[in-house]
Amino acid sequence: MIDLYTASTPNGWKVSVLLEELEIPYRVIPVEFDSQDQKKPDFLQLNPNGRIPAIVDRANDDFVVFESGAIMIYLAKKAGRLLPRDDRGESQVIQWLMFQMAGIGPMMGQANVFYRYFPEKIQPAIDRYQHECRRLFEVLNNQLSSREFLCDAYSIADIANWCWVRIHAWSGVRVDGLGALMAWMARLEARPACQKGIAVPRPLVLEAAVSTAQTMVQR
Repeated sequence: MIDLYTASTPNGWKVSVLLEELEIPYRVIPVEFDSQDQKKPDFLQLNPNGRIPAIVDRANDDFVVFESGAIMIYLAKKAGRLLPRDDRGESQVIQWLMFQMAGIGPMMGQANVFYRYFPEKIQPAIDRYQHECRRLFEVLNNQLSSREFLCDAYSIADIANWCWVRIHAWSGVRVDGLGALMAWMARLEARPACQKGIAVPRPLVLEAAVSTAQTMVQR
């Protein structure tokens, strides 16, 4: 049994989607941002950085893992699925996982801040992060132009990137003209485990707005 400390964010979804795909039993412990649960002493014992998600593997002597990418690698290795076992294949998947961790996530996060939340509209900052997100989307689109998934076979790299890219409209980043990326998004969106995972711990309010925006872009 895995205890999953999480919230309804892309980084949280990465782990809940993966757990659904791997069919590993897990218990959800919601972390409420409004109550600053992630900054409380009990949670900081799990993740000193005070961020979600974190897991406790009850079947492995209560082993704790934090950082979403590290959790994904741990769970995939534990299950022996969605991460190749050969060195070359594993490296390729981890490269695209790190692409999300170092690029897609931070850039979309900053785009969200300046486009949605920052009290002052600083257009150069908005433009800078939206343009960088679009550039990274183009990298993904190019990689997917000749394959269904980022590393040919479905893997943790696809889950990690999709959980962020799927809310591109919330960041104000368009995907028009990126046919391969849009087709890949639709393939993942159709997976039952992906649908279940993004509803953990609860469906996000912005879902309807994002789905509407995606539909408009695809028309």
